[in-house]
Amino acid sequence: MNQTALTAPEPTPSAFSNPVRRYLFATRPAFLSIALVGCVLGLATGADGAFSWSLACVTLALGPMAQAGVNVLNDYYDHLNGSDEANLGRVYPFTGGSRFIQNGVMSPRQTLVFGLLLFAVVMVAGLWLASLSGSGLIWIGLSGLLIGWAYSAPPLQLNSRGLGEICVAAGFLLIVVGADFVQRGAWSHAPWLVGLPYALLVSNVLYINQFPDREADIQAGKLHWVARLDPATAVYGYWLMLFLAIAVSLALVVSGQLPVEALVSLAFVPAAIKGGRGLAHDAAAPARLGPAIRMTILAAHVQPLLLALALIGSRQG
Repeated sequence: MNQTALTAPEPTPSAFSNPVRRYLFATRPAFLSIALVGCVLGLATGADGAFSWSLACVTLALGPMAQAGVNVLNDYYDHLNGSDEANLGRVYPFTGGSRFIQNGVMSPRQTLVFGLLLFAVVMVAGLWLASLSGSGLIWIGLSGLLIGWAYSAPPLQLNSRGLGEICVAAGFLLIVVGADFVQRGAWSHAPWLVGLPYALLVSNVLYINQFPDREADIQAGKLHWVARLDPATAVYGYWLMLFLAIAVSLALVVSGQLPVEALVSLAFVPAAIKGGRGLAHDAAAPARLGPAIRMTILAAHVQPLLLALALIGSRQG
């Protein structure tokens, strides 16, 4: 397959002369749907009582906006540590950041201010939601934003310390929990359990994306597990998280935490396995990982969407 057909042209100042388009695409909007489907899953788990469509619409906006803020700030901090600048093996648009700073579309200061502004908007809107749903939402939101910031920002730089996958799993799991809380107005164990397979699959998106970035990340001191291990060994991390996602999904059905209809969500497995096989084949030649990355992203979308539909359908039946 022609690799150039799998990649998009990198951004240039002339292509983004319109400021609205520039700031919109700085958030990497094509990838914000992964937070959106997490919100959908959380709304489905929290929809076992009265359902507010107005609160649901705000939730569906805030989840992707929070991810957008994390994306923008991650671009800024990866500029500071030099990893994006040194990244010659990137598979754009999946890895290597947005390239807005490196290609002169936005300055580092503009990127930082924009990321902080997105965080501020999310916090203000989150406080409004909390006034309607309950103060517990404040702790969920603050925890998510803190994790998103600490993922790449000094002095914590958790991804550089081998904690990136845990950060991503926790952050996206909190999206499910937060969306559930908005509707339920109370704590429940359900979104924590039901959202775990989704969170693991999103972590695998991060994990496979680190293979093309590996050499630049090592040079910049970002010692995540893909950087610490040789590529052939690191592949097993992908299979581990996939196995856990499948095992948790099955365990939730067997234990009665999920209805039997939830087994339809396992339709994500073929795409994830295809992604894993592609990674195993091309781990040492990461420039060819575009198709495997696409399959991994697809799996992380299919699972929560089908699970949400199964939850809604089981209640209506």
